[in-house]
Amino acid sequence: MNGGSVPLAPTTPASLVDQAIDGMRALLESGEWEVGTRIPPEPALAAALGVSRNTVREAVRALAHLGLLQVRRGDGTYVAALTEMQALMHKQLDRVDLEHLLEVRHAIEVRAAALAAVRRTDDDIAALDAIMGRRRAAVRDGDGPGSVDADVDFHCAVVAAAHNPLLVELYDGLVETLRASIQHLTDNDALAGEHDAVLEAIRAGDPVAAAAAGAELLDHVER
Repeated sequence: MNGGSVPLAPTTPASLVDQAIDGMRALLESGEWEVGTRIPPEPALAAALGVSRNTVREAVRALAHLGLLQVRRGDGTYVAALTEMQALMHKQLDRVDLEHLLEVRHAIEVRAAALAAVRRTDDDIAALDAIMGRRRAAVRDGDGPGSVDADVDFHCAVVAAAHNPLLVELYDGLVETLRASIQHLTDNDALAGEHDAVLEAIRAGDPVAAAAAGAELLDHVER
């Protein structure tokens, strides 16, 4: 035997690891795995994905390195983010204060509102109307969590109505921080008029008014 040779440890073929990663990404993107949920254990994942447990282990390690999964020793593996962009935004948000967050929200939401006024579809308007209906009902019934959910959904729906996938992905990274900030509002109905103004400007197809209403809403949040 050649004394200079070093036996290589067996490794899992990259194609199989990639297959497992793609399978897990599909579960994240489909919404079957939501942020904060614990993913199935290795044996179940291996069976579902048609690969070995070792392959699953390497795929999980890769996704954890990207910030999509979080491995908690003795507890399991949890979904930390749905996309790399979301994972990156989470890391950055841990290092900034509320003022920085509001500046980023201004940059995204005000422009998104203007684009939504130009690009919104009938389905977008119907979705926004339904969300505002849920928000009003939750406030009326004293349903705090329900009003927060509807509030978050409204902002996400405005960004979605801009029909810019990169804006949507950027905004997704802010959603959990957005939710936490809304939960601290003492009056759940304090900004009802501002939300209505954003929706009506988008419905009217007026990008200038939509941008102004979006900025006014965020200015009130800051105050």
